[in-house]
Amino acid sequence: MVMVMDLPPPTWLRTFEAAARLGSFRAAAEELGLTPAAVSQQMRLLEQHVKTLLFERLPRGVALTDTGKAYAQAVRKGLADIQAATQGLFGRAKRARIRVRASISCAALVIAPRLHEFLEAHPNIDVELSTFVWADNFQLGDSDVDIRFGFGDWTDGRVTHLGHEFAIPVCSPHYLASFSGKPDLRELASEHMISIQGSESDWPLLFKQRGQTPPVNARITRFDSSLMALQTLCNSRGLAVVLESFAESFLNLGLLIAPFDEKIAIRPAHFLIERNDAQSRKEVEAFREWVKSIYRVSNS
Repeated sequence: MVMVMDLPPPTWLRTFEAAARLGSFRAAAEELGLTPAAVSQQMRLLEQHVKTLLFERLPRGVALTDTGKAYAQAVRKGLADIQAATQGLFGRAKRARIRVRASISCAALVIAPRLHEFLEAHPNIDVELSTFVWADNFQLGDSDVDIRFGFGDWTDGRVTHLGHEFAIPVCSPHYLASFSGKPDLRELASEHMISIQGSESDWPLLFKQRGQTPPVNARITRFDSSLMALQTLCNSRGLAVVLESFAESFLNLGLLIAPFDEKIAIRPAHFLIERNDAQSRKEVEAFREWVKSIYRVSNS
């Protein structure tokens, strides 16, 4: 039968951790606001409790025995775990939290790269950012705020229009350079057309706007997110039509290029939707105003 030893008083363990880390009863006393005599007495009582010598008393300071070193590691980890649990469960009570969902492309290409701006401006607000492919309503407990792409006809929360959207054709610089002269839209699309689910109508709009007809035998690859389409296009021959806001970072880095200055004005747009029971919260209001500033939406 294994004998179960009672735990030493927490104050002894805290004092032991400090004395072990600092290698001195006097230094531990200064850190903890005790007298050296009190520290020494607590350590004697601890050693009596565990029936083992934990410190070697030296002319100057103390040194841990081998058993003391092993025990110090365990005590230090235990105290750290308690501190982390206390902080996680109770220390954040005064901090606000907002849960945000967006499409994977919007989250990765628009929100996440600039989220540090919001966090720096609002140090007492924590953000949980998650993604979806398509979302038509709030899922139970999943988010306080959604950023959705569509026509703004949702009825499950307060809807804020984030501005009109434009789509542009993009391709890799290497692909464009493989043509002699300046190729037209039909030539660039004749080899490979990259299409994005939900935005298939952008291609006919672009051809109509340029007075051309789509190529008949072009290879077509479809993606359910602009992010995947853009990443594929960086290393592929072909052309895609994507939202200008999504392509911006790829264009700035020189990974992709817009072969024409033309833009397509499209009807769907991004909207911020606040769940009905979250609209009055200050952190939700702060996030809404920040997102509007990203999309340069006026308050009028």
